[in-house]
Amino acid sequence: MTVGSYAHIILNVFNTEKPTAKAEQTRATILNAALQIFRSRGFDAATMREIADSAGMALGAAYYYFPSKEAIVIAYYQQVQDEHNRIMASDPSAAAPDFKDRLKFALQSKLDILQNDRLLLGALFRFVGEPSHPLSVFGSATSPIRQQSLSTFDRAIGDQKLPAETRAALPSALWALHLAILLFFIYDQTPNQQRTRRLVEGAVEIVSRLVKLASNPLLKPIRGKLFSLIRELDLLPAQPAEGAAQ
Repeated sequence: MTVGSYAHIILNVFNTEKPTAKAEQTRATILNAALQIFRSRGFDAATMREIADSAGMALGAAYYYFPSKEAIVIAYYQQVQDEHNRIMASDPSAAAPDFKDRLKFALQSKLDILQNDRLLLGALFRFVGEPSHPLSVFGSATSPIRQQSLSTFDRAIGDQKLPAETRAALPSALWALHLAILLFFIYDQTPNQQRTRRLVEGAVEIVSRLVKLASNPLLKPIRGKLFSLIRELDLLPAQPAEGAAQ
């Protein structure tokens, strides 16, 4: 696929012009038909013609809404993120007083959303290591969804009192943790992926303790060296001096 095609995917999926109700319904029909095929036959085996036939429309109509299978998957990524956003905005557990409970809910609710899509995720995770691929979670095509996911974890941190640089870096660290958990989730064959659920509980416990430890004044020199390295590698934008922390 060419760079121009990648740009087409981005423009088509994240077009801000409000579609009509009929267009939204048609797009949803194609997306649902494609996901059923991806879940039953896999991403690679599916074709756009097969997707169009399953949706009951002409191939050209399917291409009008989704220029490629990759565009359909990006729409799926957005659908998952929209559902996560909805849950985090509406469920009281997302606003629990304790950071540990908020983070646990954020991670567990993501697993709930993806519970039936482990095979599909397994097929898509191979693109993680190809940042130029439109389906890579680190790529430019998925950047808007990635930013929304980071905001989800930022919301889970809430008003937790932390040094400024630690607070700035934590959403990205939690987002990376959630990717590692999803990889474990894909391979977890236990009923209802209970091993992954236990992993979340253990990881949340460790993270919550580390977050509390991060505010210890005795660790300020270590934090300074760590964030100096992070800035040198351009992994974190410049932040206010630590004295400006809340």
